[in-house]
Amino acid sequence: MSRSDPPGHPAAIVIVGGGPGGTSLALRLARAGQAVTLVEASAPERLDRQFRGEALMPHGLAALEAMGLLPLPAAVPQRPLAGWRFVLEQRELFRLAEPLEGSPSAIPCTLISQPALLRHWLHELQSLPAARVLLGVRASGLLLNGGRVRGVQLADGQTLEAPLVVAADGRGSRLRQQAGLTLRRAGSPIDLLWFRLDGHDPSPLEGCFTTVVGPTGLFSAFDSAGGGVQLGWVLDRQPGDHPSDRDHGRSAPLDHATPWAERFAALSPPSLAAWLRASAASLQEPVPLRVEVGQAERWWRPGLLLLGDAAHPMSPVRAQGINLALRDACTAAEELLATLSPAAESDESLEQALDGALERIEARRRPESEALQHLQAEETRRGTLLRHQGGLRRALALAAPLLGPPVAQRWRQQQAPLRLGLTTLTGASDQGGSLARQQ
Repeated sequence: MSRSDPPGHPAAIVIVGGGPGGTSLALRLARAGQAVTLVEASAPERLDRQFRGEALMPHGLAALEAMGLLPLPAAVPQRPLAGWRFVLEQRELFRLAEPLEGSPSAIPCTLISQPALLRHWLHELQSLPAARVLLGVRASGLLLNGGRVRGVQLADGQTLEAPLVVAADGRGSRLRQQAGLTLRRAGSPIDLLWFRLDGHDPSPLEGCFTTVVGPTGLFSAFDSAGGGVQLGWVLDRQPGDHPSDRDHGRSAPLDHATPWAERFAALSPPSLAAWLRASAASLQEPVPLRVEVGQAERWWRPGLLLLGDAAHPMSPVRAQGINLALRDACTAAEELLATLSPAAESDESLEQALDGALERIEARRRPESEALQHLQAEETRRGTLLRHQGGLRRALALAAPLLGPPVAQRWRQQQAPLRLGLTTLTGASDQGGSLARQQ
């Protein structure tokens, strides 16, 4: 699944990393006729790995619209999120329908099968004359000359020379490390265990993203776009530990002999508890997910741009990773196409123009990512408070009919930046209006 270099078009841009950010950027550039090579370490059969982010918030959909990537392909499994539901002590505190009341967005948060979307984008990318796609090939290092990145070395011995390399290779970015761009980690008080459950009967979640908090823990669950249910169990992080080798919850340790389905059911309201117990045999083993949050000290150096999690690893709270990667890609495409559209008079002037574009990309994108990381941390802090303060949790549950509406109103206000972003993208009309018209 690779292509030779397009005749007469050496790859002006090399993108390393075939996730949503890297692939959408490659597709946007190639559609505009800009030569691009996409390098992805995963072989085609590995693109279906579990637990890729599914939630496209309105600000992520706005990025897709601005890049001309809406409507979503009909062949990609997708479903609108029906709403948000919070359960304390087995009692519903509140439920809010999507799209949230008062939101300027006309569409709900939308769940998609990320592997299916990536396959669709890659298939189109391979059909474009300006694009080259290398799957199952790892970028092992950077080509450096005169203090400038001038391409990448591939593990199979190939070298790809280019005036610009985009590192979209994730939070553990090898290229970021080799470029000497330090990641300043913010730390996280939590990690996750992620589960998939393929029950035979429809779940009682009713299409809502449901968060459940009780005396023995906190978890969230939602109906996956591709079928089944995904569940995330929140873990307290201990110094130096990893989610695969710690007890599950500092405030109330659980007996490791207790089946996971029973742990989920014990916290759940009756209908969900019954469904979890009936579907226990379909609950897959958990995948430990270590939460990393941080910001690269710089997002670029001459000839190299960091994109998405490579620049700013995000907490999983409200699915900001995939959405901000798309917004980064949208801004990068705009700046790069504007820079590369007039033919540069010389290699030196092209390099200077590219460096100016990279500086502008960071200046436009860093403030939003930093602000949303702060809001994610506040959301995590509130969840931690509810997990550890049993008296507060029980009081809210008992007074849910009275306190639920004002708590819901406050929560709705807090969610606005995490749903809509803090900056306006060029070419986005109404935070994803094309999808609204499609639906």
